[in-house]
Amino acid sequence: MKEKESFLEKTATVQTDTLALVLYNDDVNTFDHVIFCLMNICKLEALPAEQCAFIVHYSGKCVVKSGTYEVLEPLCVALLEKGLSAKIEA
Repeated sequence: MKEKESFLEKTATVQTDTLALVLYNDDVNTFDHVIFCLMNICKLEALPAEQCAFIVHYSGKCVVKSGTYEVLEPLCVALLEKGLSAKIEA
């Protein structure tokens, strides 16, 4: 029983520590600029970066990365510095 409790505690911890880096649509940036930023800052491959750009365009937002605040915060800052609209959300 102790093993099961330990697994549940670890699972709960992982879920609460996982945050999302969300990119939002804007009327300023081009698809090429968004794709370039996602590839260079978030280290996405070309196809996933392009897919994220289209999702953002048509849905208004897209989760581009998941992780801890410590991992996502520098990525978010870098995207903001490039003129993109991004937030870290739970």
